[in-house]
Amino acid sequence: MRKSVIFVADSLDNAHKFQQVLSGLDVEVAAGSSAQFERLLSRHPSCDLVIYEARGDALADIARAESLMREGAAASLLIIVDEDRLGEFRLPVQVKSDFVVHGAGEGECAARIRQLLWPGNEGSASDLLIVDDMAVNLATYQVTVGGAPVDFTYLEYALLAFLVTHPGRTYSRDALLRRVWGFDYYGGSRTVDVHVRRVRAKLGPDLAQHLETVRGVGYLWSA
Repeated sequence: MRKSVIFVADSLDNAHKFQQVLSGLDVEVAAGSSAQFERLLSRHPSCDLVIYEARGDALADIARAESLMREGAAASLLIIVDEDRLGEFRLPVQVKSDFVVHGAGEGECAARIRQLLWPGNEGSASDLLIVDDMAVNLATYQVTVGGAPVDFTYLEYALLAFLVTHPGRTYSRDALLRRVWGFDYYGGSRTVDVHVRRVRAKLGPDLAQHLETVRGVGYLWSA
């Protein structure tokens, strides 16, 4: 499911760096300065993460952020703090939070963001496939459509994931049995048709159009 992030910074270096980091993640971003923070929170009350640059009077900045967020939704907080302020720095206790020091590399920043947005999921951005309003998470074996989870059986999920990760190529029923069901499956190829019908029904009419029947051959996923 696509996440919502509020990014608050007054320095151009952090703005540029985090723009690069966030562009590689499945998130929607609302950005602004510290003076616009309260307005951003009111406009995005269901955000999942706030990235807040605490410069100058860092303790006061963090206390303000914690106070404003405590009154709203249960978003997480990632604080950007100067290294020379670490001696006085304390993580907020009333919101889920983490920090990076000013000047941290893009890889570290991305890892901290992923841990706050998708805790326990060690998959990378490449594990998440987006087609229209469908998201297929190859790391967690989960599918959402329009943000709502879809209840696939394992074989339904495996069939969908295989086709989505091999778009534009037609596979025969026998090929799908070998690739999805495995060599130990001895049932008839009609089981593929049954599972395709179930997958289409659960995806809904718009997404189901991507799962095409190639007459006399098999099935393909059109990107």
